[in-house]
Amino acid sequence: MLRADYSVQVLKDSATDSLHGAPAGFKHDAFVHGTDEEFVLRAVAFVREGLAAGEKVVAALPPERIAVLRDALEPQSSEVTFVDMTVAGGNPARLIPFWRAILEKEPGRRVRGLSEAAYPGRSAPEYDEVLLHEALSEIAFAADRSFRLCCGYDASVGIDPTATHSGHSGTEALADKAFRTALSDVPDRAERWEFGPDELGQVRQWVGGQASSHGVSRDRLEDLALALHEICTNSIRFGGGRGALAVWIADGALICDVTDRGRIEDLMVGRVLPPLDGLGGRGVWLANQLCDLVQLRSGDDFTQVRLYTRLR
Repeated sequence: MLRADYSVQVLKDSATDSLHGAPAGFKHDAFVHGTDEEFVLRAVAFVREGLAAGEKVVAALPPERIAVLRDALEPQSSEVTFVDMTVAGGNPARLIPFWRAILEKEPGRRVRGLSEAAYPGRSAPEYDEVLLHEALSEIAFAADRSFRLCCGYDASVGIDPTATHSGHSGTEALADKAFRTALSDVPDRAERWEFGPDELGQVRQWVGGQASSHGVSRDRLEDLALALHEICTNSIRFGGGRGALAVWIADGALICDVTDRGRIEDLMVGRVLPPLDGLGGRGVWLANQLCDLVQLRSGDDFTQVRLYTRLR
């Protein structure tokens, strides 16, 4: 999804410029950097501009990026809220709620966020979810007039952020297309199980045995069991009464793929906490809090949810 091999210069030329022109309302920019020095040059200017304007400035970055930015900002680093992106956004679906919570804590004050969600070292599925998150952010925060978000991209990850940030008219269509397109095929080596209401307990026991045999810790096993139960229950309630489960190991993670014949309309499902009296959405929200990564796609007559639990 939207990933390609680009030269450093092409990436820099195509990325939006976060430092020139800031119209009123939500502005979602990106810049590409090839070195720490380039990152510092862009990030420091962006942060200091916000501090000078009296804005709340939050930098959600991987630890090594936090370290270089802290040093470059001295003595102003204490005025910035630093957040470890590998924790807050390890699962990119948690990032819209993360930024929403900050906005709600700062009513009436402008908020300026510096983010690097597509940090080096992520898996291919994680990069895909970062890009979906970026596109959905354009929708989620469109009405937030006091929010500005700037996203740094290391050139080594090979992602062109242009299409998922401000200034691209097709962002919503891009998000919808990605959400409606099925994930990659389940590998032939995966173990498979079809389930209905009577098999939920057996499915939970079977996956627990799979996870335990691959060294998943007890705490993580409980998290996965609860998340999987919620997703399978959704298949029964909203997906035609039955579903299919596939389980396999890849890239150091236990992967559970649940499919059914339902269709989800809401692109923000699992990224906005649904009301207590709502009919759906809480299961996906919960799965996003419990799993290392969740991928969800839904189109005509299909919904697919893929849960990742890292092997510790």
